[in-house]
Amino acid sequence: MSTISVRLPDSLHSMAKALASQDNTSMNQFIASAVAEKVSALSTETYLRERAQRGSDRQFLAALDAVPAGKPEDFDQL
Repeated sequence: MSTISVRLPDSLHSMAKALASQDNTSMNQFIASAVAEKVSALSTETYLRERAQRGSDRQFLAALDAVPAGKPEDFDQL
């Protein structure tokens, strides 16, 4: 586990402190969760971009062709 020192504007610190209190968590846990959410969002974007580059239009269309045709269920119709 690492310790870091972060400088926050007073207004942001106050808002974070209030939200952490409402969430019944410590400021440490609140900030760790916020960083985890941001890391997850950025990692997901990178993962999806790399995955898309490996994709193939031909294989996608072939997979769609393999789906049997049929009438949608009543609840799936507009």
